[in-house]
Amino acid sequence: MGSETSLRLPIIDFSTQPLKPGTQEWNTVRDQVREALEEFGCFEAQFDKIPLDIRRAIFDALQELFDLPLQTKLRNVSRKPFHGYVGQYPEVPLYESMGIDDANIHEKVESLTKILWPQGNPKFCNTIQSYSEQLSELDQIIRRMILESLGVEKYLEEHMESTNYLLRVMKYKGPQTTETKLGLNAHTDKNIVTILYQNQIEGLEVQTKNDKWISVKPSPDSFIAMIGDSLYAWANGRLHSPYHRVMMTGNEARYSAGLFSIPKAGYIVKAPEELVDDDHPLLFKPFDHVEFLGFYFTEAGQRAESALMTYCGV
Repeated sequence: MGSETSLRLPIIDFSTQPLKPGTQEWNTVRDQVREALEEFGCFEAQFDKIPLDIRRAIFDALQELFDLPLQTKLRNVSRKPFHGYVGQYPEVPLYESMGIDDANIHEKVESLTKILWPQGNPKFCNTIQSYSEQLSELDQIIRRMILESLGVEKYLEEHMESTNYLLRVMKYKGPQTTETKLGLNAHTDKNIVTILYQNQIEGLEVQTKNDKWISVKPSPDSFIAMIGDSLYAWANGRLHSPYHRVMMTGNEARYSAGLFSIPKAGYIVKAPEELVDDDHPLLFKPFDHVEFLGFYFTEAGQRAESALMTYCGV
């Protein structure tokens, strides 16, 4: 099915001052977040806390990273599925990506930087860490608003401490044709919240609840915030975890960076009892996100219409 260009994701402005819990401005934005996540599972976020020089530098850093020799990129390995270097897949030949765990913590980014550039690369390290740390503020605002809107803010501290950050950076080569080619298969994210930032090469598409595909065209200054299956399960289905894909055309490469808040290994994702009632029966049994991710990348997980439902559905 082709893209539905007449639809557009909601645009929510987080730059309003003062955006502080308890204020009318906060409550207004919180209501917009809840409505967007119920209907679309994602929205375009305007957030001006990241300086322009950092936003520009992130794409220079990504280009420098992906220009490294393949043997160097392959040094980025991880025991967690999809956290290290990913590429060379025949079914998605335009796509390669790399994960940077705990990208908001300078020492962790520096450690990976030294693996890729033994001589060091302070500019790359500082750009990645600064960008991730400042964008994590938006993640925390969104998650606080979600818990408030669900009436379960008493779990806020536990919820925030249950996750860490992965910055997944991605490159999609231009297919060198005017025909549209698959950049990345349709999928739902498996984490809590994803915040995407892209250069101005389009390609991201999001599927609506009635199976229409929206071509997402964010402004150069905005981000796409999206929830994943772990938050969908934790909220007991009260929010929507959307399918999305990347479709490429033309000659230019698309670079994007996704900041993922991810449940820590050993943390059990479980819907609060306040979100389970006669109108909202429990949808999923408690699960460990890392173990669920392991199942998702098995043949059975890839074949399942909903890996989450197959893995832990009630």
